[in-house]
Amino acid sequence: MGQHRSTQRKVPCRRPDEARLTEDIIALAEEYGRYGYRMITGMLNNSGWHVNHKRVERIWRQEGLKVPQKTT
Repeated sequence: MGQHRSTQRKVPCRRPDEARLTEDIIALAEEYGRYGYRMITGMLNNSGWHVNHKRVERIWRQEGLKVPQKTT
């Protein structure tokens, strides 16, 4: 082929349920404002999703979700 290996990139493919999972994460984040991605991961696993905390964290960052500062 004559091409160096470092020039080849794998195109990332999304899972078919990614949109539904993103909607559920956003809904839980809006409902439970002070919960972070770890707590949301636990809630998703309890509700029937089988997701890894790293996947939830990636979606969390992509959507720009943040835990608001604590008010005293």
